Amino acid sequence: MAPGGGVFKEVLESHLLSSDYETGKAKSEAKSSSTFPKSSVGSTGKNEISSKNGVYDLLKCPVCKNLMYPPIHQCPNGHTLCSNCKIEVHNICPTCDHDLENIRCLALEKVAESLELPCKYQSLGCHDIFPYYTKLKHEQSCGFRPYNCPYAGSECSVMGDLPTLLAHLKDDHKVDMHDGCTFNHRYVKSNPHEVENATWMLTIFNSFGRHFCLHFEAFQIGTAPVYMAFLRFLGEDSEAKKFSYSLEVGANGRKLTWQGIPRSIRDSHRKVRDSQDGLIIQRNLGLYFSGGDRQELKLRITGRIWKEE
Repeated sequence: MAPGGGVFKEVLESHLLSSDYETGKAKSEAKSSSTFPKSSVGSTGKNEISSKNGVYDLLKCPVCKNLMYPPIHQCPNGHTLCSNCKIEVHNICPTCDHDLENIRCLALEKVAESLELPCKYQSLGCHDIFPYYTKLKHEQSCGFRPYNCPYAGSECSVMGDLPTLLAHLKDDHKVDMHDGCTFNHRYVKSNPHEVENATWMLTIFNSFGRHFCLHFEAFQIGTAPVYMAFLRFLGEDSEAKKFSYSLEVGANGRKLTWQGIPRSIRDSHRKVRDSQDGLIIQRNLGLYFSGGDRQELKLRITGRIWKEE
């Protein structure tokens, strides 16, 4: 679909699946398929462990298979599990069916404190080593952690680095790819008096060697039907802030403009929409822009991306 091009089909809204990493020592670590290096002694003298190491296996909860953080619980027979799963199994040991009571496995907690682990995104390029109890906090903001697929319009759980996601968006979601820093899109709806929650990823722009995705949403703020357009940046928020963009819609001698900073795809399209961080067009104003007998919605949205000096 070329800029200035065609009509977009309505798609029922569904938000992206995201990985929610819980903070704090008492929370279980998110699942990881990373392969850790063989056991060795780090520069601090603390032990680094691998997935084949017995201590590592002991620290994995037998129920959820995540690494355990204090409080680590055990039954009177010595079987351990994490605090989250202790609640899930209704305080009954999943190994021997004994009442778990409220026994802490202090020895295992102490062993964990002496360990160092590589970041679980090691295979993606992060080669740092962290104390066991700070590893989780690092992984929540690691610059090498994969991105969720930013596609809007259907549910997608694919994750990967930026080159992987760009190929995925083009091949699997059939998103149009365009070079340039200006764009012009048209949205047409035959029955503008019905506003159902719907979302579209219109296209991906390659501008200044980086990639941006243009979104269009139809939803309601309270009881007021609105349309919204906004731009997201394929990369980190720190990089997104180096760019700005503008959007404009109008007709009949009037226009509505928006200028902002593209949001990183670390923020889901739904989060951006709910924060109203974009060009918002009320339905009545959109119908005015459409002209004619107000029986068909025709919005032409133009935009520009530029790099801040």
